[in-house]
Amino acid sequence: MNSTDDFRLAFASGRARIEPVDVVRGVIMIIMALDHTRDFFGIPGQNPTDLATATPALFLTRWITHFCAPVFFLLTGTGAYLSLRRKSPGNLSGFLFTRGMWLIFLEVTLVRCLSYQFNFDYHVTMLLVLWALGWAMITLSALVRLPAFVATALGVLMIAGHNLFDSVKSTSPLWAILHSPGFVLNTPEHVVFVAYPLIPWIGVTAVGYGLGQVYAWDADRRRTFLVRLGLALSLAFLVIRGLNIYGDPSRWMRQKTAVFTVLSFLNTTKYPPSLLFLLMTLGPAMVFLWAVDRETPRVLRPALVIGKVPMFYFVLHFALIHLLAVVTCYVRYGSAHRMFESPDLAHYPFSPPPGWGYSLPVVYLAWAFVVVAMYPLCRWFAALRQRRSDPWLSYL
Repeated sequence: MNSTDDFRLAFASGRARIEPVDVVRGVIMIIMALDHTRDFFGIPGQNPTDLATATPALFLTRWITHFCAPVFFLLTGTGAYLSLRRKSPGNLSGFLFTRGMWLIFLEVTLVRCLSYQFNFDYHVTMLLVLWALGWAMITLSALVRLPAFVATALGVLMIAGHNLFDSVKSTSPLWAILHSPGFVLNTPEHVVFVAYPLIPWIGVTAVGYGLGQVYAWDADRRRTFLVRLGLALSLAFLVIRGLNIYGDPSRWMRQKTAVFTVLSFLNTTKYPPSLLFLLMTLGPAMVFLWAVDRETPRVLRPALVIGKVPMFYFVLHFALIHLLAVVTCYVRYGSAHRMFESPDLAHYPFSPPPGWGYSLPVVYLAWAFVVVAMYPLCRWFAALRQRRSDPWLSYL
C-alpha cells in the first residue's frame, strides 16, 4: 500500500491488509527475538534492570524490548476491529473466544514443551504472553458486542487505574492471575507461576480495538490523530514520571551519573505493566504507526512479511533459539542435557551449565542469525496464507 491508497477503501473491501499495522507488528516481533535470545545466550544471573550492576548497554538491550508486548497486545485489538470488515460482531466474538482458548492451550502444551523448555516433566510451568493474550481475546469476545467507545473506555480505565491496587499484598492465586505476578501452584512437585497478570493486558487489547476505528478515517485525519496521540502519551509519560507520585510502584532516583539517572527514569515496571510503562511504550508506537502510514520503507519490507504471520513466527523463533543454544552447548561442552532440564523456577527455562553465557556482541550475533533464518519461513507461510483460505490457517 502506498501513499495514494485510501485505507477507507481497504477497510470497506475487507480484502486488503492494513500495511502499517503489519509493519509495526513485524518490527516489534523482530525486536522481541533479541530479548529471547538474551534469555538463552546471555550471562545467567545478570539483571538488566538492576542499575547497581547493569551496564547502560545491557539495560538498553532490555529496555528496547519493552515495546514488544504492549504493541503486540495493542495491535491484536486493532486487528480484531479490522476483522469486522469480514465478520459480523457475532462471528468475530466466536472467533476471538475460540482463538483465545487455542492460545491458552498452546501456552501450556506445545509452546511450553517444544519451545520454552524442551521437556515434558511439568515441574515448572510459566504462564506467559500467550496465556495473557488468550484471556485478552476471550474478554474481547464479549466486549466486541458493545459499542467500540465502551470497550475503549473500559480499556483506558484498566490501564490508568490498576496501579491504585499496587499496595495490596496477597498470595491469592486469583490476585496473581489478575494483578500481581505470583504462584497459582507451588509444591515440591509442581510450580505454576503467572508472569503476565491479566488486567492491564486486557486493557491494552481493548484500547487497541478502539484504535482500529481510525483506519476507516480519511488519511489526513488518521495521520493527524496518530501523531498527536503519540506525542500526547509520550508527554504524559514525561510529566507523570517526573512527578514521581503515581503510575509505577518503582520511583526513579538520582544516580551516580546523569546517564544512570536517565536510566532510572526509564526503568518502569513491566510485571505487571504499569501506567507509566504503557505510556512510555505506546506513545512512541503511535508515532511509529504515523511514520509508516503513507508507505512502507524498503528497509522495513522484511518486517512487513513477518508482521503478517506473527503467531507462526513467535512459536518457531522460540524453538529455533532454544535449539541453537542446545547445539552451541553441545559443541562447547560435549553434552547438552542441561538444556532440557528445568527442575525449579530458578532454572527456567533451562539449567545453564557452569560458565554458560556470552557477552552482548555474541547475543546480538545470535539474534541476527535467528531473524535471518526465520525470514524465508515466514515468507513461505505468508504466501501459503494468501493462496489458501483454510479455516485452520487463521489460528496461526
